Amino acid sequence: MQISEETVQKIGKLARIKVKPEEKSLYAKELSAIMNFIEQLQEVNTDNVPIMTSVVSTQLPRRKDEVTDGGYAKEVVANAPASDFDCFVVPKVVDQG
Repeated sequence: MQISEETVQKIGKLARIKVKPEEKSLYAKELSAIMNFIEQLQEVNTDNVPIMTSVVSTQLPRRKDEVTDGGYAKEVVANAPASDFDCFVVPKVVDQG
């Protein structure tokens, strides 16, 4: 696929990149080479190739998903201005009447 200088100018405008007139032909040639390489890759049959996310099949170690209180509630509220029953005490902000 051949990329024209007009297409390079349009891509530059869309990307908000200032393309100098003397650079248009160079970029057109480079983009054409990239597009030709992509066309070559399109010809490869990948029907029975499994999808990969990494070249090495590894799995990260996982911990059990258990709900706990953390075991250190007293340390968490130790520096709080006010606490009661291992919870933060905050001023009332909702009025009932």
